[in-house]
Amino acid sequence: MLYTQILKFTLASILAATVTLPAYAQDQPADPYRDTVTVGAGVAALPDYEGSNDYRITPVPAAIGAVRGYGFVLAGNQLSVDLIKDEPGPVWDFQVGPIVQLNFNRSSLGNIVDLRVRALGKRATAVELGGYVGIGKTGVLTSPYDKLSVTLGYRHDISNVHDGGIWNPSITYFTPLSRKAAIGVFASADIVERSYAQTYYSVSTAQSVASGLPIYAAGAGLKNWTLGAIGSYSLTGDLLQGIKIVAGGTYGRMEGDIARSPLVAIAGSRDQWLGTIGLAYTF
Repeated sequence: MLYTQILKFTLASILAATVTLPAYAQDQPADPYRDTVTVGAGVAALPDYEGSNDYRITPVPAAIGAVRGYGFVLAGNQLSVDLIKDEPGPVWDFQVGPIVQLNFNRSSLGNIVDLRVRALGKRATAVELGGYVGIGKTGVLTSPYDKLSVTLGYRHDISNVHDGGIWNPSITYFTPLSRKAAIGVFASADIVERSYAQTYYSVSTAQSVASGLPIYAAGAGLKNWTLGAIGSYSLTGDLLQGIKIVAGGTYGRMEGDIARSPLVAIAGSRDQWLGTIGLAYTF
């Protein structure tokens, strides 16, 4: 889901800062595997469903941490863990780990304004389990502390809701601006299997009668791509500790069979915007 991506990359920028920024303080001895945990909460403005042109505000929890070099990210409805220890300094970073995500797409009719889409009926919350691999490099362009990462994730429904899989390639660039501020940019995409597309974007004969939307059978392929920017600024202390404000925004575009679905082409929009802002505390 789009808000999971923006939360995840915003939080990842904080984690990268807490791992790399100790080198800024030349007069301060640093633990190369400094344990750190950041917890936060905020609000996100996001579409009613993926492909909607109506938006709502929702609260989102978040947490991120690194314990002896092993990282984890809780971004809204997704939890991921990196099982390969991060080495400090300008080095290569290999990433492998599990992902579990709850898919709330169209799981609550009360969150959907469009009466035609509501008439299609709701979907149960899907539990998606998978993993990811990635590679990153610290010390790339602007300083020894910036980081470029490329990852590929895959999740599959284990709850018999859509019985499909989602591939998620992404690329992220993060750089600290000082000990108090950091920014990042990212690009990602979702590629879905046929059963996923049919569950969320097809319209059956009975659903067409109920909603007035035309009959449609969605197929597999590229669901959407997303571009985003992220940032964090310390309000007390620095990025290594204390309170900080975190924010981000994305623009996404629905593609392929998903974009041609009546839920997007008639009742919604191919253009998808998202924004989030919140406070976090690092200790």
